[in-house]
Amino acid sequence: MSKKPYPKEFRDDVVRVARSREPGVGLDQIAKDFGIHFTTLYSWMKKADIEDGDRPGTTQVASVELREARRRIRLLEQENEVLRRAAAYLSQANLPGK
Repeated sequence: MSKKPYPKEFRDDVVRVARSREPGVGLDQIAKDFGIHFTTLYSWMKKADIEDGDRPGTTQVASVELREARRRIRLLEQENEVLRRAAAYLSQANLPGK
């Protein structure tokens, strides 16, 4: 996992300021004031909206759970294949005349 260039607390603070900005103050100005790129701020706000349930999308928790479920499915599929091969081998070993 790559290290994020900005701490979560900083990202949360910037999003909070951007959400509570005065009318007429653009996101580009907020981004400039904090020394970040506009698209970085936009991305943080989009993720925050998803996490808050204000925008459709996969939350961080759901993403982690999905990744773990996929890993577990792969593991179970591998175990299933081993058992299938073992059953086939054992059924051949028990044939008459062997």
